[in-house]
Amino acid sequence: MQVALLIKITLVSTVMLFTRQVYAQTKSDTAAIQAILQDETTSWNNGDAVAYSKQFAQGGTFTNIMGAFFTGHATFLERHDQIFKTVFSKTTMRQKVVSLKFIRPNVAVVETLSWISGLMKGPPPGTSLDAKGRLVTRLLQVIAQETDGWKIVSYHNVDVKAGVPMPEPD
Repeated sequence: MQVALLIKITLVSTVMLFTRQVYAQTKSDTAAIQAILQDETTSWNNGDAVAYSKQFAQGGTFTNIMGAFFTGHATFLERHDQIFKTVFSKTTMRQKVVSLKFIRPNVAVVETLSWISGLMKGPPPGTSLDAKGRLVTRLLQVIAQETDGWKIVSYHNVDVKAGVPMPEPD
């Protein structure tokens, strides 16, 4: 009898130890995050750095496709204003959600694939274009609910290297 009880306790403990907690989120939370992603696409396609930076947190961190690390809303805005006037001027972005997971009720991790077309001066140094002439990137964002709404607190963008198979955007 004690052996059976010990086995049950061990099994329950093991399940509890290795089970990840799943946090509930509301449809409105998911919709708010999807709206941020849609706003990113629209503002990128309009070359509007102010709108693109609107949901970036004051103390947010970001890594660009070159691997450079930056902190703060003002810097995020400045960097995007610069690239929208230079290398990414008049480009078009399409974005597809790969994963959207709530790791806490007020924190989501979102991974997207992005396709940037219309690069008149070629891709940024160290990156390459796919067979259709697009720069393909993988963007990982941590989005947290703050007092004034959902904000991007971390933004990490990497280019997808040549030869890595990628799906086409929808």
